[in-house]
Amino acid sequence: MTAGLLTAEPAALEVGVSTATVRKWVQQGHLRAVGKRGRAQLFRLEDIFAAERNTRRAHERTHAGGRTHPRGR
Repeated sequence: MTAGLLTAEPAALEVGVSTATVRKWVQQGHLRAVGKRGRAQLFRLEDIFAAERNTRRAHERTHAGGRTHPRGR
């Protein structure tokens, strides 16, 4: 059942984020564990990449157009 599944730490390394970020994605509903090994949650690698893409896109949409000065300068 756990073949091809990763815990949060190696999953985070694969996409270049911290383990805390992976846990945050779970808390925010961007990522779901598909199993457990002891106390550790297990994730599919493709789900980790999808969560990274989706959160990056949401961040880019939020910050699109760059920052502007409040007085238009």
